[in-house]
Amino acid sequence: MEKIHTQDLKRTRAATRSTMVSVVVNLILSLLQLLIGLFAKSQALVADAIHSLSDLVSDGIVLIANKHSAKGPDENHPYGHRRFETAATLAVGVILLLVGAGMLWNSFSKLQNPDLIEKVHLIALPVAIIALVAKELLFRYLLRVAKNVRSTMLAANAWHARSDAASSLVVAIAIVANVMGLPIADPLAALVVGLMVFRMGWRFSVDAFKDLMDQAVDDETEAKIKQLILETPGVLGLHDLKTRKLGDMIWVEVDLEMNGQLTIYEGHDIAEAARKRVMEALPVLDVMTHFDPVEHYQSSK
Repeated sequence: MEKIHTQDLKRTRAATRSTMVSVVVNLILSLLQLLIGLFAKSQALVADAIHSLSDLVSDGIVLIANKHSAKGPDENHPYGHRRFETAATLAVGVILLLVGAGMLWNSFSKLQNPDLIEKVHLIALPVAIIALVAKELLFRYLLRVAKNVRSTMLAANAWHARSDAASSLVVAIAIVANVMGLPIADPLAALVVGLMVFRMGWRFSVDAFKDLMDQAVDDETEAKIKQLILETPGVLGLHDLKTRKLGDMIWVEVDLEMNGQLTIYEGHDIAEAARKRVMEALPVLDVMTHFDPVEHYQSSK
């Protein structure tokens, strides 16, 4: 349990530090993009600013969820509070869906009246490039932290930053096209940004919803769990393996098959050895075991 506590502390600190970096970057960029976008009459740059503002909201959700998910089990939450992370990922996804839908609606409205589209001032271009570089660097930083602490919540926030970088690239291209005499490029870029945001929100929402519905881990992870258990000395087989996600951790339940001639002490030691093997190799919160006696010569199921 000490190891789990240390991992939780590391995850909490890493999440707080990286998210605060994201807050500062998004706040500066969103204000810069919004002010210049309005001045330069660029719908695409304003849409990108709104995207950056949505990052600030998701950053806030991540900070709140990070604080609560680090709490240990209590009387009302015997499994802990790790699903705050999953709920936070779902919240980020819903925010992206709403922001993306709003961008799409606004873009369609502009495209229906192309004669009213104004020429964009060239000052919008360097701002879009600055946003592109800053968001790409932020994405790489956040994703590295997410991988180090194995956090899907931080990974979701990182890919949100990558979607911003991609949208800034689209915006930069559209501004160049607009300045060169293709005004419709600006609302088209805003439309593309909206589609990107909506798609990202859909993916996060669906994945988080599946985890909240106790979906099992992927086949590769399940196979690894089986392998680790079956390689434990004294385990002859296993059945009724069940897995589910608790935040970024995995909860495992399994029936172990052992020699029926073993004592209760011996069976307990074997089960504990299998449990430790799995928890040391994978992000597993706990392994609940039950052992069934079988004849020693019986093959594994």
